[in-house]
Amino acid sequence: MIFPPMGQTTPVSNRLTLHWDLACEFNNTDHRTELNGTDRLIVRRGQPFTINLNLRSGSYEPGVNQLQITAETGPQPVEQYGTKAVFGLSDAIDDTRWSAAVTGPPGDIVSLSICSAPDAPIGHYKLTLDSNAQFELILLFNPWCPRDTVYMDSEEKLEEYVLAQDGIIYRGNAKYPIPSAWEFGQFEEGILDACLRILDENPKYKRNPGKDCSGRRNPIYVCRVLSAMVNSNDRDNGVLEGCWRDTFDGGISPMAWRGSVEILRTWNSTSCLPVRFGQCWVFAAVACTVSRALGIPCRVVTNYLSAHDTNANLVIERYVDENGQLQNISKDMIWNYHCWVESWMARTDLKAGFDGWQASDPTPQEKSEEVYCCGPVPVRAIKEGELTFKYDTPFVFAEVNADVETFLKYKDGSTRKITATSQVGQKISTKSVGSDEREDITHLYKYPEGSDEEREAFKKAKHQNKLLKQPVNSGLHVNIKVSVEMRKGCDFDVFAVVNNTTPVEKKCRLVFASRGMSYDGSIGQECGFKDLLNVVLPPGGERKVSLRLSYSKYCNAITQDNLIRLGALLIDYSTRDAVLAMRTIVLENPEITIRILGEPKVNRKLAAELIVQNSLQDPLEACCFCIEGANLTAGKTITERIPNSVEPGQEAKVKIYFTPTRSGLRKLLVDFNSNRLGHVKGFRNVIIVPS
Repeated sequence: MIFPPMGQTTPVSNRLTLHWDLACEFNNTDHRTELNGTDRLIVRRGQPFTINLNLRSGSYEPGVNQLQITAETGPQPVEQYGTKAVFGLSDAIDDTRWSAAVTGPPGDIVSLSICSAPDAPIGHYKLTLDSNAQFELILLFNPWCPRDTVYMDSEEKLEEYVLAQDGIIYRGNAKYPIPSAWEFGQFEEGILDACLRILDENPKYKRNPGKDCSGRRNPIYVCRVLSAMVNSNDRDNGVLEGCWRDTFDGGISPMAWRGSVEILRTWNSTSCLPVRFGQCWVFAAVACTVSRALGIPCRVVTNYLSAHDTNANLVIERYVDENGQLQNISKDMIWNYHCWVESWMARTDLKAGFDGWQASDPTPQEKSEEVYCCGPVPVRAIKEGELTFKYDTPFVFAEVNADVETFLKYKDGSTRKITATSQVGQKISTKSVGSDEREDITHLYKYPEGSDEEREAFKKAKHQNKLLKQPVNSGLHVNIKVSVEMRKGCDFDVFAVVNNTTPVEKKCRLVFASRGMSYDGSIGQECGFKDLLNVVLPPGGERKVSLRLSYSKYCNAITQDNLIRLGALLIDYSTRDAVLAMRTIVLENPEITIRILGEPKVNRKLAAELIVQNSLQDPLEACCFCIEGANLTAGKTITERIPNSVEPGQEAKVKIYFTPTRSGLRKLLVDFNSNRLGHVKGFRNVIIVPS
């Protein structure tokens, strides 16, 4: 920030000289940016801010003294592109454009109110008074301003989607959604600067900085840039490098991250080298942090059984062999879950009715306009089947609506389409406003299955597979049932239940198999298998077959995702018809017990007592606890290692001290890591009161 020190003077028109006070604490608080600090001016567009001018050599007289103000952003400011504005004093503020007015009475101390245009480009600005005095500010989107295209008319939602520094991201599976706390930390020290640097590192800025800075007036443009820049697949100095291998040599497991702060600080402090590593929930969480920091309302969304349609035919083709194992013939995948973000804005580039939540996906899956990015696409366009709308609507539509066709590949090389129950786009989830409960938003993406509205959306999308699909019933049915508790470290049973609803006896083969699985649908090692060659089912008959899953077998087969894929394939010897049931189960980690010791007050040291019991049959080595939390740990991770091994049934227990810096409801995020359990997550809400 550039301005004269106290005691120095700066000439203004008609021989007045001045110095000023930017009133950063007052303005930042008024613009809801004070959590970024009050040592510099950070304001939101379309909303006035006030600076106080101290006229050292005279008094301000309306109509006599004039003042010309120039506001500029970017290295090539031009009025034509909105990156430069020149304006003088008006009788009153005009909140539709850049304007200024004197708001106090005439005298030697003048209160000058300045308002930016509600569609001004966001970013770093330099304001010049009469070509002599200069000061700097940062301008952000303003979802509190009705003229801003990111306007949101609910204070409760703004508190959640712009101001909340922590939240919940859902993982696990559709039958067992697992909430994981995340620190977005958009107001932590250095984060806003890192977010603005992301915009300046994007290739569009480097090719044409003037045009790129002009584009920053539009949240659609900014969201698209963020979708590309949060990943680094285009070798564009993006924030995160993705990794979906079983090992993470040369980096950090995506499971280890608890928040965005360390990721963004690391990227910003290492000359924009991509941080290793991220997976979908990490990409989405970082994008959410950046969006909220810039003033765009944003939330992380999880889609269970999410289709990855690589050839844009709205069909996921899967092949299984006679042992019920998935074959890697098609590149199409069904992810156990997939996370992206939704950002709130008006879509002035589309016909009416498609404002509101827009989906964009920073996880690098497919290219869009030659780069790895996706969206923003109106969520309503997905629901209505409007696949011609910008941006990348067909890909997101397929993620929640693709049809699944399953083929049995016989040993002789022939294939046959078989009956399989699998529906993508289930239990689409996000954190509820004002609570830690899960909100199911599937209805925002899809009409009820089988409804007339769904059929109309499929017609519009030319989704012929779904339109022509008829229910198939061979009279044979298979379902997979599981135990109530499936804790990591325990042995338990799962069951295949087969039924014959035909009037004739059926002789069948039943293959019941289990394998470790990654959340992106990749299949790993076997951890249980049963092949029954002579299953006889009388008319109306039923049989229940158990499969024992032993820790000694699955412990080395599962990945960090704790997922096991179950498959039961029933083949009719007489007709060669086959029925397949598939189910994914999540092994439960032990819970972390979190106790807060001490009175939770601002600037008073507290202790968190953390306890985890070893539920495995093996000792745990290299154990450590980590904690972090917005306004609790000063934007840092605090780690406490356990020097000794933790034997089966024993507890790992530590106390970690931290000092809250702000009052309010905060989340303390806890991670326990060891050689056998991997990363175990927990969190505790803490109400901090003023000291």
